[in-house]
Amino acid sequence: MRIPARSPLAPVVRAALASACALCFTTSGLPALAIDSTEVSFKFPPIENKPGRCAFKSSAMGQANAARDSLYDLRECAMSGASAEGFDISGALLKDGDFSKANFRDAQLSKVYAPGAKFDEADFSNGVLDRAYFNGASFRGAILANAVLSGSSFEGADLTDADFTNAYTGTFDQRKLCKNPLLKGENPRTKADTRDSVGCAN
Repeated sequence: MRIPARSPLAPVVRAALASACALCFTTSGLPALAIDSTEVSFKFPPIENKPGRCAFKSSAMGQANAARDSLYDLRECAMSGASAEGFDISGALLKDGDFSKANFRDAQLSKVYAPGAKFDEADFSNGVLDRAYFNGASFRGAILANAVLSGSSFEGADLTDADFTNAYTGTFDQRKLCKNPLLKGENPRTKADTRDSVGCAN
């Protein structure tokens, strides 16, 4: 994947991937994050489909920077309805996984990398999802009430019927969310209007 270095997404990608990708250097020797004057590019090691890989495991390191002693790889995992309530899964690779109807209440998801992931009807209430990369992910009917979303990217994400009531985004991130054409509808569980819950001017 390549992103122009001058793109506003480049800092988000760096933040979301820096800690997880750094592990690729230390544990596999593979180049993980390369930056030149025009582009940011990165790659991950192949998915290892070993038994027990697709399970939520809370970090005991209390990491503010999503540091882990090994790569936390949940790419392409089918984990619909699973629970990570109160877990710290910061820095996890969630790309193209199915986490629909999952319980992320009070969970820490700082700097997760989740393009194309499915979070339909998942509950992120009171969670911390800052500096995360959710481009192209699906949050249809998800609840993000009272969640911290600062510095996270939702470009191209399907936010239909999501509830952002009292979520913290910051003014700049709020403006970006409000430009998403799929920020629409009403959450079927909370009955919150999606655009109103973000604070968008209709």
